[in-house]
Amino acid sequence: MSKPLAERMRPTTLDDYIGQEHVVGKDAVLRKMIEAGHISSFLLWGPPGVGKTTLAQIIASMLKVPFFTLSAVTSGVKDVREVIERAKQGRFFHSESPILFIDEIHRFSKSQQDSLLGAVEKGIVTLIGATTENPSFEVIRPLLSRCQLYVLKPLEKDDLMKILKRAITEDAELKQKNIKIEETDAMMRYSGGDARKLLNILDMVVKTSTSDDIRVTNQLVENLLQTNPLAYDKDGEMHYDIISAFIKSIRGSDPDAALYWMARMIEGGEDPQFIARRLIISAAEDIGLANPNALLLANAAFDAVMKIGWPEGRIPLAEATVYLATSAKSNSAYKGIDAALAEVRGSGNQPVPLHLRNAPTKLMKSLNYSDGYKYPHDFTGNFTVQQYLPDEIADKRFWYAQHSPAEDKLYQRMVSCWGERYKK
Repeated sequence: MSKPLAERMRPTTLDDYIGQEHVVGKDAVLRKMIEAGHISSFLLWGPPGVGKTTLAQIIASMLKVPFFTLSAVTSGVKDVREVIERAKQGRFFHSESPILFIDEIHRFSKSQQDSLLGAVEKGIVTLIGATTENPSFEVIRPLLSRCQLYVLKPLEKDDLMKILKRAITEDAELKQKNIKIEETDAMMRYSGGDARKLLNILDMVVKTSTSDDIRVTNQLVENLLQTNPLAYDKDGEMHYDIISAFIKSIRGSDPDAALYWMARMIEGGEDPQFIARRLIISAAEDIGLANPNALLLANAAFDAVMKIGWPEGRIPLAEATVYLATSAKSNSAYKGIDAALAEVRGSGNQPVPLHLRNAPTKLMKSLNYSDGYKYPHDFTGNFTVQQYLPDEIADKRFWYAQHSPAEDKLYQRMVSCWGERYKK
């Protein structure tokens, strides 16, 4: 039984390695270190199928050093220690350190990552870790500080086309067939910048064909796969990237982009309640007092999703998304509460002014609790000037209006009530 096409086509030299020019291109730092014959420990962060494992294997081959590999999914602390011991025994005096490649290093627990520290620090092994998750969240700081970080990008269409051409013209099995790629949109869409997926798709097309004359079209690929092509890990980096893009599109008043990112989440299987909760947060944080109805509509959309379920729930979510994106924006309440929190943390427990305290007992009254309090409804316009903040910060301001039409009305009322205090 032959190996899968993706394995048969795995590059063995940097000249055959396609993509990631910013990391291993002619003048890139990592390539210079490899060609100089010495590398330090590093992490490769990028999506699946962009060449992390392949690059590690090529480096070990070029440096002519032992290559040990562990999968964080199946290996424990015991396995790490055994590999480190083997690396110690197999290293010759003055030779380069063996390479320890750990796939999906983000899945290692803290204790597993701790077990690597000594060997990395002493140079017993050169660590190459591969991760699809943000290392700043998933890799312990001491290990992260001992490693360089290289970010690998999804492969561009030109890179993927080179990989396809190379497979058709160089693979021993594929060369025996007459393969014509007439359309590539479906292959590109389903592969999502993942070279392994791309070659698996081509492999499937070839193996399911009853003829040696193969014409690859979008329809053929779609009929074969019939699956959701979107990459969306609800617990992974892309989850946070897409929700970030969604919220920032609303904040930036771009309803088209906001709908697009929401559609990405929906098609990726995101929990509708998660989307609805984020809309409520955005309504309060980004629209705020510029349009208080936004919070009401976002909350109504959440209720509607809970009542009617899916897929109809996408409609009130879309309605709320467009409304929020097209609304005037203000974060004055958001900034105000953060400023007040900062004051509280900095100035501690300031005493409540006596006139603001309740006096339900005779003792409290004798201590002048509530003495001098002015009941606003007893005055014209239901307002009278009096001090509400503690004495030490009596003149502090936390809320500063942002002059959208709706919020300007609130600001003008404050000016009419407080005068110079709100003109500052």
